[in-house]
Amino acid sequence: MTRTIAVIGVGNVGGAVAHQIVTSGMADDLILIDRREGKVEADALDFEDAQANLTHHTNIIVNDYQAVAHAEVVISAVGNIGLQSLDNPDRFAELGFTSNQVKLVAQRLKEVGFHGKIICISNPCDIMTMIYQRVTGLPHNQVMGTGTMLDSARMHRAVGHALQVDPRSVEGYNLGEHGNSQFTAWSTVHVLGHPISQLAKERNLDLNAIDEDSKMGGYTVVKGKAYTNYGIAAAATRLATTILEDAHTQLPVSNWREEYGCYLSIPVVVGRAGVIERIRFDLTADEQRKLQESATFILEHFAQVDPANDELAAAVDQ
Repeated sequence: MTRTIAVIGVGNVGGAVAHQIVTSGMADDLILIDRREGKVEADALDFEDAQANLTHHTNIIVNDYQAVAHAEVVISAVGNIGLQSLDNPDRFAELGFTSNQVKLVAQRLKEVGFHGKIICISNPCDIMTMIYQRVTGLPHNQVMGTGTMLDSARMHRAVGHALQVDPRSVEGYNLGEHGNSQFTAWSTVHVLGHPISQLAKERNLDLNAIDEDSKMGGYTVVKGKAYTNYGIAAAATRLATTILEDAHTQLPVSNWREEYGCYLSIPVVVGRAGVIERIRFDLTADEQRKLQESATFILEHFAQVDPANDELAAAVDQ
């Protein structure tokens, strides 16, 4: 059985994801889908040229949705970050454009009978993940977004810098929407064997300053090159590897939460079947409030692009 991954949307982010897949050897077959045929064919040839100097071989397939039908994992990187700007660094600037593209991709996946797992990077991530699930009809556990994996990684970096430790030594999560309403759940953060709140008192750490550092990281990257790609690519490929290896890893992915009626990030255990176990945290009252506010924010914006509304409008037109 071959390990097959499809990357749909091979721009700055999708290209970085595909590059990591090829260089790591995590897939036997890599399917690249993009409307810009010249661009995606050039990427495919570039990857093939690279393989003579790599220790792994990956078969590259271009713009073949029939091949996608048999993929274990589809990674959605469709979008247009150019709709965001330094003056408007809001992922919801992409809402209208990307939701239309995601609906088209999801319909194609449904038509070819894709039955694997979907990892959504496309922004706004939680809403696009919801659209993929609604249109494809796949079980909720098979559709997830990278969610706050990147936000949590940025927090780990900031905490690591403050304490001069490897960010991989930091445990804890950012929760909620992958966007403006996400927040660091400090009650979940542990490092050096202690809760971060305890270390903050002992070492006079300013958690607000650390939180600001983590949030400004993405802004600084966008300011420097107009997009982010390596951090989110690492999150997406880690999630894909977790699925392929059936690793049963706890990750803060965007997942369906019945209690909120939407997709948002609260850590779950991920394996070959997708989301295999949901986890409950003893959050503070303030963190619970922020999580509910984040869910409300997601639902309000999802209502603007809900595929059900498109079907209703089509029925009226007929």
